[in-house]
Amino acid sequence: EDEIASSIAIQGAMWAGKKVMTVTSGPGLSLMMEHIGLAVIAEVPCVIVDVQRGGPSTGLPTMPAQADMMQVKWGSHGDYEIIAICPNSPQECFDLMIKAFNLSETFRVPVFFMMDEVVGHMVERVAIPEASKIEITERRWSKKKPGEYKPYETGPDMVPDLVKAGDGHRIHITGLTHDERGYPALNPTAQKKLVERLINKIRLRKDELVDVRQDGVEGAEVVVISFGITSRVAQAAVEEARRKGVKVGHLRLVIFWPFPSSLIAELSKRVKTFIVPELNMGQMVLEVERAVAGRAAVVSLPHAGGTVHEPQVILDKILEASSRGGKTPEGVAGPASKGGSR
Repeated sequence: EDEIASSIAIQGAMWAGKKVMTVTSGPGLSLMMEHIGLAVIAEVPCVIVDVQRGGPSTGLPTMPAQADMMQVKWGSHGDYEIIAICPNSPQECFDLMIKAFNLSETFRVPVFFMMDEVVGHMVERVAIPEASKIEITERRWSKKKPGEYKPYETGPDMVPDLVKAGDGHRIHITGLTHDERGYPALNPTAQKKLVERLINKIRLRKDELVDVRQDGVEGAEVVVISFGITSRVAQAAVEEARRKGVKVGHLRLVIFWPFPSSLIAELSKRVKTFIVPELNMGQMVLEVERAVAGRAAVVSLPHAGGTVHEPQVILDKILEASSRGGKTPEGVAGPASKGGSR
């Protein structure tokens, strides 16, 4: 009947053996946050779709924004890691949804599918392959007999096997800090062991999770970093800048949590300026700045939502960065050159 009920009902269905997802927009996502924390600590594989709209609060129903990007990473209390994917077309909504389910099963973690209103209402042709050609990651069921199985006993990949209700296992699942049996273990030692594993099962394999689309990045002096619907607007600006002779590349984030810090850090040794347009007042640009670490200029191009950027606005920033040669006004290549208000 509401997002709170949905976000807990899917978890019950998972323990009954089903693959599960739920869908919402910004206000509903806020309501789900407590249960997202439960899904993280209980290691419930699930997919949560957020069709982003303008906020805060009820904000702009059925109008676009990209202002929930940080919320899905930090919205529930405590320390944890999640995976988040951002499609920019109906075709990717199909293809990447399969990937989202596969990753949720591989890592036993909630995977966020971060659409926006424009992509959510977009109508385009979608090619659907034969079912036999779709790669599906099946749930990793335990082969242990009832009495031998421990819900949170792990191997080298730090991801526990699963059982489902009705198979004869008697298990205990809780949102409290727990041991391998799933029983509460309310002490600092158990907390350290559990939380470090929840984080490291993703963090230590983050190189496997890098998913970006690079267009003309090699040899570029200016690189636009974008995601979702903004990437389609940015592409028009990038192509026009190239027609004007600018060496500009485009890097689109598909998986943005975990953030591809190492890739952007490496690019920052060669790129003079990064431009980050996003339909919020400056969120993912903070991660770009952190990865760049002062080696290049980073220009934020925020937009409060309700509409998308005009391509000309992004083009103007590309041309400005190109004419400046990647230098700050003081003439030194360096950090945090900001465009727009943030």
